[in-house]
Amino acid sequence: MTLAKHNTALIILAFFAIYVIWGSTYLLNKIAVTELPAFMLAGIRFITAGSLIFIIARFLKIPLRVTKKQLGNSIIAGFLFLTFGNGVVVWALKYVDSGFAALEISAQPLVVLILMRILQGKKIQPMSLVGVGLGMIGIYLLVSQKQIISQEGAFLGMILIFFCMLSWAYGSLFVGKADLPPNYFVNTGYQMVTGGILLFIISAVIGEEWISPVNWTVPVLWSMILLVLFGSIVAFTAFNYLLKVVSPEKVATSSYVNPVIAMVLGWYFLNEEITLQSAIAAFILLTGVYFINTKKRLTLFSRFTSKKLGG
Repeated sequence: MTLAKHNTALIILAFFAIYVIWGSTYLLNKIAVTELPAFMLAGIRFITAGSLIFIIARFLKIPLRVTKKQLGNSIIAGFLFLTFGNGVVVWALKYVDSGFAALEISAQPLVVLILMRILQGKKIQPMSLVGVGLGMIGIYLLVSQKQIISQEGAFLGMILIFFCMLSWAYGSLFVGKADLPPNYFVNTGYQMVTGGILLFIISAVIGEEWISPVNWTVPVLWSMILLVLFGSIVAFTAFNYLLKVVSPEKVATSSYVNPVIAMVLGWYFLNEEITLQSAIAAFILLTGVYFINTKKRLTLFSRFTSKKLGG
């Protein structure tokens, strides 16, 4: 009984981390990327966070040894989630608002559902099909706004964010079945260090100009500290934990909350505009995400329909 209660409490806390903390990372990344190169920023964030995780793990006497297969899978997951999935989003934030990026990424459950259908042959239920349709309408309303499309680099930013969603969605399915380090904390550390190294390599290859931390402004410094401690160590550990104990679709429900928090914080701190069309798109898109994940209501709906049809 105690263990069950502990697990339930841990799952609730983990969902809080991926809902609320991750919702704030759009604002923090937006602040930092106004001064720092995107891939350098993300690389510093994840290597620092991963190194701190290893130090904490050693202090707690948590074994860090992993098999070659587990290390290889950690590198793949780190690339899908962090190197591409996060690094490119940070880069795209140079051209789109933080709230807009979060709202576009809220369509991730739709992408997860479609990939599960394509790669795993999972049947899409009628309610989920409604959700897919609403999601597509919401995305169209979001990206078709003239004031957004007219911004320099905005269209490219939208496309790249979409590919990041694909990367995260595939990574979610991959991690759910891959042989990874059994300790979620250590697993997070390996993904962050390897993903951060790849980000540094990309940064060097494309010729980003690295900026020393002594030259960072106070807002950027605080953003990086919060990104490392909470956005990376706490939230990403919670994310990896949830992928092993609940289904990928449930983990993807963080898309309900993330864009709302991101839009409010972006509006309050950065004066980002929330247009009426964006608000309508958000409502339709998040309603679609809700339908995709409403399995219990689908069961009740099916029973009710069968009874009515049966007379």
